[in-house]
Amino acid sequence: MMPNLIDKIGDWNPQLLRELKGRLKFLNVAIALATSLLLQMVVFLYQLREFPDKKYSLTGTYCRLQELYEQQQNGVYRQSNQSKIADLNDFISKNYCPQSEINWELWWRNHCEYIFLTFSVIFVFTLLVAGTYLLINDLAKEETRGTLNFIRLSPQSETSILTGKLLGVPSLIYLIVLVAVPLHLWAGRSANIAFSYILSYYAILAASCVFVYSAALLFGLATRWFSGFQPWLSSGAVFLFLCITFQIASFDNSTAWYNSTAWLRLFAPWDTTNYLFHNLFHLYQGSPLKNLQFFYLPLGTSIVSVVGLHLLNFGLCSYGILQVLKRCFRNPQALIISKKQSYLLVAFYQLMIWGFALQNGKNNHTWDEQVGENFVLLVVYNLVLILSLIAVLSPHRQDVQDWARYRHQGVSSHKSVWQDLIWTEKSPALVAIAINLTIVTIPWLIWLSLTSIVDANDGRTWIVNEIDRFKVLLTIALSISLMMIYATITQLILLLKTPKRSLWAIGTLGGAVFLPPMILEFIGISSWKYSTVWMFTTFPWAAVEHAGVTTVFMALLADLSVLALLNFQLTRQVKLAGESATKALLAGR
Repeated sequence: MMPNLIDKIGDWNPQLLRELKGRLKFLNVAIALATSLLLQMVVFLYQLREFPDKKYSLTGTYCRLQELYEQQQNGVYRQSNQSKIADLNDFISKNYCPQSEINWELWWRNHCEYIFLTFSVIFVFTLLVAGTYLLINDLAKEETRGTLNFIRLSPQSETSILTGKLLGVPSLIYLIVLVAVPLHLWAGRSANIAFSYILSYYAILAASCVFVYSAALLFGLATRWFSGFQPWLSSGAVFLFLCITFQIASFDNSTAWYNSTAWLRLFAPWDTTNYLFHNLFHLYQGSPLKNLQFFYLPLGTSIVSVVGLHLLNFGLCSYGILQVLKRCFRNPQALIISKKQSYLLVAFYQLMIWGFALQNGKNNHTWDEQVGENFVLLVVYNLVLILSLIAVLSPHRQDVQDWARYRHQGVSSHKSVWQDLIWTEKSPALVAIAINLTIVTIPWLIWLSLTSIVDANDGRTWIVNEIDRFKVLLTIALSISLMMIYATITQLILLLKTPKRSLWAIGTLGGAVFLPPMILEFIGISSWKYSTVWMFTTFPWAAVEHAGVTTVFMALLADLSVLALLNFQLTRQVKLAGESATKALLAGR
């Protein structure tokens, strides 16, 4: 029977068979089984530390005489309890609860619930942290031994290879958890937890594993320069993220879900686990997730919608990462994402951050007030997204040279230059960045066209008439022009012949974004007093309220002039890169 099963696994996924054969050896399996059984015994025995023995206190949680004891101590009790109080006097001096008066049913249910919740937390840390370490460590070893290139040349599809990695590399971790699942299920059912809730927890845990493991593989492929430090860095980051989100979820603060950060909390399983099992964090008002909204839709009112939202979020994100993985796996030198994928990513990103930004909240805020409260978060999230895309989508000199020469030789004359700039990976990324900026801008334009008054967090009013509306519109255009300037500078640096162009581009981009506002703040040039200077930084929004329309318009013209000069230089460099070597030699270049 076992050989037939192995043959079926090999026929279905040869990579999975390879991983299982390398790991499921007798010694490894024995250690995994012993570890799981020892862990179960420790958790079970640890929960027995509060076992009500003969010296259990009268004021203990499980003593039925606790209320009578308190009445006797206060001298206030009902006539019907006089006989019990008389019998109780024998135990008052010893302060011990008689064994017959201990609520064993309640103790056993709570004991099983503690075991269930303990394993629920252990499963999350074990699967996500240990699984991440094993996956990236395996990838680093394959890269060092050179077998990863051999796997790339195999006739298997990328999906088959990656699936084999995801299922096979953490197989011993899966074994440790699977051996503990029967005790976990038994404890949950003994604690009267609905079986559907337990299955929902397993579904979310499995979805989070797929997401984290896929992201770990992508990190391992995209950061090969970290060498042996990759496994520790990635698993440490996952562990830190789980600890931080665990602490955040333990606070009884329902207002924390009324902003765009709610989307980030969906990537940690703690809030959903607390929603399913209310005693996980012992919150008196229940899980704050019950107030969750998405574009004002009350998703938190139903367990089906909450679990469905988490699974859908994990599913879409995992699918996107797997598509990127398929690109990076076959061609390590290719860009992490294509231009088409970047458009879908930005659109999905806007949908999520705006969806969680638009919630009524406890005070039934209007949508204008919600945008005002989430303004800083929305700006920061989009800034990080665009800067990341500039770094990811900008091709290097050799790629641009190949594309320019390809265009120069007329091989793709059936395509227009604009089609190449929009879709072709080796073409400069300026048009793609502009399209992504347009996608980011659309929600802001919709908000700007529909709103009448925007009240900021500090109570100040930003838009009160059409002049202010026009000024905000100019500021949006100013932000777009600044991002395009950064993208052009990055592309120009990547076209240089100097070594380590990527580091120079990242350093220059980071300096251009963060150094000017930091220097201005350090030397005391505030945005409210010197609004004109702040118009040329990454954060012109800080000076919008204190600047006139003319100032914003002149700053926009200046940025557009700089952008035009930079693009003229970029076009010239691309044309020079596209010339043949013979032509460049004859021209003296």
